[in-house]
Amino acid sequence: MRTSKPNTLTIAGSDSGGGAGIQADLKTFRARGTHGLTAITAVTSQNTRGVSAVHTLPLAHVRSQLDAVFDDFPIAAVKTGMLGSAAMTRLVAAEMRRRKPAWLVVDPVMLATSGARLLDEDALDALIGRLIPLADVLTPNLPEAETLLGRPLGRDIDAAGADLLALGAQGVLLKGGHAKGREIVDRYYDAGGVIEIRHPRLPFEGHGSGCTLASAVAAELAKGKSPHAAVRIAVAWLDKAFQRAWRPGGGAAHVLGH
Repeated sequence: MRTSKPNTLTIAGSDSGGGAGIQADLKTFRARGTHGLTAITAVTSQNTRGVSAVHTLPLAHVRSQLDAVFDDFPIAAVKTGMLGSAAMTRLVAAEMRRRKPAWLVVDPVMLATSGARLLDEDALDALIGRLIPLADVLTPNLPEAETLLGRPLGRDIDAAGADLLALGAQGVLLKGGHAKGREIVDRYYDAGGVIEIRHPRLPFEGHGSGCTLASAVAAELAKGKSPHAAVRIAVAWLDKAFQRAWRPGGGAAHVLGH
């Protein structure tokens, strides 16, 4: 008999190109030694060139998926990704408040790598007011952080990190990939302060990197790591996945080597 693995749940959208979303989450969960469960919020038509269509699933069907997995599996950690609408965000927040998972990682997905919008503007208030305060770890990139705060981050990144933390999450992993420079600096903020994780920038765009990193953090939390350790392990593993990336399609986007 094999040793059992912790169950990790992703609540997110599907990527027909296989590089981001639910597909990236499941590959990450498997690579990090957990069993992946899904509640799919939307089906996107996309490839390495961009997103051509988005179909949001009915709320009742998303709720039934959540009922199915929570009624059967002991879920060690939950990760949310693309939610798409205010109604979907309110539903997921209400379910997380009711289910009270041990760990909740919120990836505030707003834009695809191609620039396609994946979150309705009216969903932002629901994300900030209802879901983020339930999060153990919030994982915005720099443009997402600016949207959440409603202002440019400016030069004082730590002040922005403190403001993000004030939105209510227990910890904030501010991803630095959108900043310029030869080095990427990711910053993790919590009540204890800030830690910086530095790694070299690779000369290409990695499709699904945000989904992958948030899912890796959730997997490490599910395995019993502290948030600090989970973030460090996830960032180091993502860097290796970037080094193994390749171009499976005709677009410039590289799929990570999970």
